Amino acid sequence: MSELKSIFEFNKKSNIKQWHIVNDDVMGGLSMGLMQINLAGNGVFSGHVSLANNGGFCLVRHDVERIPVDKYSSFVLRIKGDGKKYAFRCKSGEHQRHTYSYDFKAGKEWQTIEIPFKEMEAVFRGEELKLPNYHGDYLAQIAIIIKNGIEEDFTLEIESIHIK
Repeated sequence: MSELKSIFEFNKKSNIKQWHIVNDDVMGGLSMGLMQINLAGNGVFSGHVSLANNGGFCLVRHDVERIPVDKYSSFVLRIKGDGKKYAFRCKSGEHQRHTYSYDFKAGKEWQTIEIPFKEMEAVFRGEELKLPNYHGDYLAQIAIIIKNGIEEDFTLEIESIHIK
C-alpha cells in the first residue's frame, strides 16, 4: 500500500497541547525544549540541550488513539531542520516502556524522510535492547528526540507525519 495516512498534519489551528515536552529535568538535567506553531502553520520543536546535571536530551511526544498500522510499512516525515541529528520514535502500546527509534539528520531545506518500520530499533532510556525491531502492528505514540551528547541549541520545523 503506497497511500499516505495522516498521523499529524500541522496547521495554524493545530492544538499544540496534544504535543508534550519531556526534558531531561525528569532526571535532574537543565535542557529546555518547547513546541510551537509558527506563522506558516508548521510545528516547531526548538530549545537548548544542556549537559549539566547529567542532562542531555529534549523530547516532544504525541499520543495517538491506538490504531492498527499493519497495512503500512513506514513513517513519512516532512521536515526542515538545522543540520543536526534527531531520532524519531514510536510506541505500539500506551503502557509499553520501550520505544522504537530511528536516527535521522535534519537538513536545512525542506525534505521528506521515509523511515521503514523494520529499521526502527527497540530502546529504553537511550540504550538499545535485544528485542526485534518495530513490527508495525499498532501505533499509540510518536515522538522526536534530540540527544547528541553535546550542548547545543536546536530547531526542527515539522509540516506533517504520515504512515505509508
